[in-house]
This record gives sequence, C-alpha cells and structure tokens, in this order.
Amino acid sequence: MSMPRKAMQELGFQACCLRCDAPDQPGVSRCTSCIQHHRAVRDTLASAPPDDPLYQLAKEIMAMAAEPHRYDHDEDHGASLIEQQRLATALVGAPAPRTTEDIVTIFEQQRTVEKLNAIRDVGNQNPWKDAPMLAEDAKKVGEETWLLNQEIDEHYGARTIPSKPIARVDRRERIGEDTELTDRVHAAASQSGLDETSAKIFEDLEFKQRQSQRKELKEAVKDVKDLIDDDLEF
Repeated sequence: MSMPRKAMQELGFQACCLRCDAPDQPGVSRCTSCIQHHRAVRDTLASAPPDDPLYQLAKEIMAMAAEPHRYDHDEDHGASLIEQQRLATALVGAPAPRTTEDIVTIFEQQRTVEKLNAIRDVGNQNPWKDAPMLAEDAKKVGEETWLLNQEIDEHYGARTIPSKPIARVDRRERIGEDTELTDRVHAAASQSGLDETSAKIFEDLEFKQRQSQRKELKEAVKDVKDLIDDDLEF
C-alpha cells in the first residue's frame, strides 16, 4: 500500500494509490505511467457530452472515490468505500492524545488574540471623534468645499460638442462577453456541497465540457453562415 501521490489526489484517483503495491518512494516510473493514464481518463471524461450515461456513471464513481465518507452508505459500493477509508487511516496513524498542558496553552493563546471590532477599529476613523474640530479648521474645510462645488457647477449641464469627427470603433475583435470566465463561474457554482479538492476536480471537468460545447456551437454557426453566404451568391 502506497501513500497517495499529490498528482493522483488532484485528479481524484487517490483510491488507486491506496490499493497499489508499488514501493512508497518518490520518482517511481510506475507511478509516472499511472498518473499519465489517469490524466488521459479525466481528459476523456471532460470531452464527453454531459448527457452521456457513461459519463454520468463515471462522474458518480469519481465523486465516491474522492469523498468516500459521503457515500459509504451506498448499497453497491459502501463496503469498498469503507475499506478505502480504513486504508487511508492506517497511513495517517492515530493522533497524539491531548494533555492538560496542551489545553492550558490553547486557552492562553485565545486570551492573547485581540478580537476585531468593526465599529471601533474600522468604522470609526474620524480624527475628531474624541474632541470637536477647531473653529479655524472647520472654516477652512467649509471654504475648500465651497470652491470645489463652484468648479463643478461651472460645467454642470454643458453640452458636449466635439471639435472633430469621432473615428468609428472597430468592434470585430470584441466578443462582448468573457466566455471563459462565464464558463468557469458556472462550473464552480455547480459544485456546491463538495469539499475544496473534489470541487476543483469536477469544476475543471465541467469547465472543459462547457468550452468544448461552445467550440462546437461556434463551428456550427460558422457552417450555417458559410451556407447562407453561398446561397446569396447565386
């Protein structure tokens, strides 16, 4: 049994390492080939259509392997998931028991931590909160504010008349929407309820699927446009 490799954890296949008989050493060539294979599997899942039953099943199995404690009540896979947790626990080992000194140290640390008061420390930044402003300072602030308002009122409501023609903007390179950011946001929002590691795994899968579908749609629109242009030429 080997300690799960970081790359396998990021891919969501750390369960394979727990059942592997490869030596628990860094730089093992067998681990490299295994990681490459599982990365190819994940890329294949990412490019599969979302309504494909096989993809849905693979996603469910990946979720179980990434978070076995959430699905160990499953009738079909519960026993294997419980065994996976047992293997992982055996590698970590039992934590050291708490002593009285440890508890006292924790309480002392909590006493020394200064709690943030939003009203006192952040909201109330007024330099005159403890004493009123001097009359001379108040007069100076009023005069500066009055002059600033006069400068604003001088141009308020003025009509803008351009002195030269405004060049037309080339908008051909503007897509109007950051589709990559939009797909990333939707992919992240659809992974609610998972822990950080699993959410990142399925977020990447969902993002790649959305990007692939968007590319196919763009190519289809281009084909339709070319077809229409050909008809117009006749």
